[in-house]
Amino acid sequence: MIMTRAFSSAALCAVLTLAAALPEQAQAHAVVTESSLRTTPIPVGKATEVILYFNSGIELALSRVYLVSAGDVYQPVEINNGKKPGEMLIHLPALAEGDYAIKYKVFAADGHLTEDVLRFHVAPKR
Repeated sequence: MIMTRAFSSAALCAVLTLAAALPEQAQAHAVVTESSLRTTPIPVGKATEVILYFNSGIELALSRVYLVSAGDVYQPVEINNGKKPGEMLIHLPALAEGDYAIKYKVFAADGHLTEDVLRFHVAPKR
């Protein structure tokens, strides 16, 4: 009986430690972990595609993405699923040189809403 209690206590302790180590999975908000904006510049005057990589699956039908330009002008943009769960393809129109942002509201597969803004600059190649 003492051995059973010791084993039960050890098992409970292990489960609680594991649960405490994984708080992100419990909340399951869709957070951008990587973006093609960091590695691939947006060309001037050419329609392009931006890829956002989220830490969880997203519900594309419930998500919205806007291109924000000078003067706080919001333009909805087309979005599609990427090749893997958690990838979102954003189709940007041809842009003039300047400062822009992508504002997104996405729902994680479990229904949690995440909202954020990614700023970027469009400039000619040097």
